[in-house]
Formats: sequence, C-alpha cells, structure tokens
Amino acid sequence: MPRWRLPAAWRRPLAVVGIIIIAFWAFVIVFAPLLAPYDPLAQDSARFLPPSLAHPFGTDGVGRDVLSRVIYGAQISIPIAVMLVVLSLIVGATVGAIAGYFGGVVDAVLMRIVDLFFAFPAIILAMAVSAALGPSLVNAVLAIVVVSWPAYARVTRSLVLGLRDANFIAASRLIGASSARTLGRDIAPNILGPIAVISTLELGNAILLLSGLSYLGLGAVPPTPEWGAMVSEGSRVFYNYWVALFPGLAILSVVLAFNFIGDSLRDALDPRTSRAVQAMEL
Repeated sequence: MPRWRLPAAWRRPLAVVGIIIIAFWAFVIVFAPLLAPYDPLAQDSARFLPPSLAHPFGTDGVGRDVLSRVIYGAQISIPIAVMLVVLSLIVGATVGAIAGYFGGVVDAVLMRIVDLFFAFPAIILAMAVSAALGPSLVNAVLAIVVVSWPAYARVTRSLVLGLRDANFIAASRLIGASSARTLGRDIAPNILGPIAVISTLELGNAILLLSGLSYLGLGAVPPTPEWGAMVSEGSRVFYNYWVALFPGLAILSVVLAFNFIGDSLRDALDPRTSRAVQAMEL
C-alpha cells in the first residue's frame, strides 16, 4: 500500500516552524493557569527585578511577574486576533460576494465605499475610530474590523467575478437556483482556498494592529495583561529592557508563525507552486 505523506509545502522547514510555534502558544493559552508561576495582577514582588530563577522574565514597574503576564496575555492577544479576522472576513466576504455577483450599480457603489476606506492608512483610521469610541479592547476590536474588512471585500469580489460567468453557475441559474443558493453552494466552495490564505496572513496583521492600538493607549487598559500594553509600559523604562523585550518577542513569534503558515498554505493550494516545490525535492 502507498504510504500517505504530507504535501510537500507542509514539509518545508518554515511551515514546520510555524506550526510548532502556534501549537506552543495554543498549549500556553489552554493551560495558562497551570503554567503561570504567579498571579498576573499580583503586585507582591519588588519593582524592576531583572530576570532570575524566581522571576525568569523579571518584574515590571509595580512588581508584577512579567512571565505570568506574557502567558496570560496570550489568552487575550491571540484569540482576539482570530476573532478580528473572522469578523472582518464575514463582513468583507459578504460585501465582496454581493458586489462581484450582481455587478452594475451594486458593484460600483460597494466598491466606491471600499475605496473610501482604502484612502486612509489602516493604523491612522483605526486610531481615529478607537479614539472616538474610547480606549478599551472592545472598541479596539471594532476599530480594527472597520479597517480590515475592505481587503477581504476586494479579494472576494475579484474571485466571484472570475466565476460568475462559468458554465456551472449558468446551469445553476437555469434550474432556478436563487442568488443566495448560488453564492453559498456553487461559488463559496470554489473561493475558500484563496480566502483561507489571506485570512491566515491577516492574523499576523491583526495582532500587530491590536498591539499597536494598545501600545498607544487606545486598546487594552491597565492592568490587563495584553502584549501591546506591556510593550508600552516597558518603553517608558527602556533601561529595564526585560519589561518590553519578552512581550515583544511573543508578538514577533506569533506574527512570524502565522506568516509562515500562510505562505505554506498558499503554496499547498496553488497547483503551480505545489508542483515546483515537489520538483525541488526530487
């Protein structure tokens, strides 16, 4: 019997590294209460203790254990980033699918709205929305969704436009299928691959945007152990490097991991790239 093997794209070193990193952080999220040596909000240690056996990542300006805060911060930053991508995908894919399928005036109006959002830098628009709503994680999520959904709308529209005039779509219309049924049953399965790739890559951007807003004081508010807010606290006492270094490394590792996985997913779903990778292994 032929032995089953992983696709070549998933056996590449960067893909393996990305999967290992995400698996590690998933383990940390699930078992954070068991892994954290201290309460992340407890202020019962000396201020600015350097890394040691008792506090491997040191302590911050009010005596909280940085390792414990990084561990609990994973329960905030990563799940919220996933939620951001899901919400942005739902809004953007819906708008893009409607614009691409119906075309005409509907397409023109919806795409001009998308162009309006693209006219502003994402971080600037997110800052404006978050500042108007007030600093909190919920408002930061809303602000990031507002600036993130247009990318999904534009990609989805282009994919739907490429399928709208296909023979199987015409056959679906001829047998009386509604627009909603055609979009959901015939078009959606054929565009899931590219959408999955962009969603995976956008997870890293979502974490960066969330951390950026928290760094600027427009996201998580103290004493919430969110990675961006921790980096912001550490930047005020830069000579105590460990306060900002370790949450910054956590952000870096997750963003790189999602980028590695997104690139590998793209290679696995693209037949031309997949064949090229397999040829390199021969």
